[in-house]
Amino acid sequence: MKSFIAAVLVCFIMPVFAQSDIEGYWVTIDDETNKPKSIVELKVVQGKVEGTIVKLYPRPGRPDDPVCEECEDHRKGKKIVGMKIVEGLYKKGSEYKGGEILDPANGKIYSCKIWLSDSNKNQLNVRGYLGPFYRTQKWIRFTGKND
Repeated sequence: MKSFIAAVLVCFIMPVFAQSDIEGYWVTIDDETNKPKSIVELKVVQGKVEGTIVKLYPRPGRPDDPVCEECEDHRKGKKIVGMKIVEGLYKKGSEYKGGEILDPANGKIYSCKIWLSDSNKNQLNVRGYLGPFYRTQKWIRFTGKND
């Protein structure tokens, strides 16, 4: 009987602690150069996705530890590494939507949705909207290789 109760508890408790399919570290890719731009950590906190920049790849002409000069909210003048840029996304079907993403390069905040690629679960589609217009980036799951 104790085994049965333990098994039932595991079935109900484990999903609470299960990691989301998008949680982890993702390499953002620069649209113009097609080179790695940053690493963002995505995690689910109280049912909402948060994304924080944990590393910036070096870029000519940019300080090693830049601040967000273009931001117009509470992040203005704050360091980009450690900055939360994704907030408020919730899971709906196979997508996470209803939140926002900040582009620290221009300080703009976009409505956002993200979803894993159907063909490659190590590729994340990140779509930012400004009104009816949107742009989709591909982020690659960080494996620690070729850092």
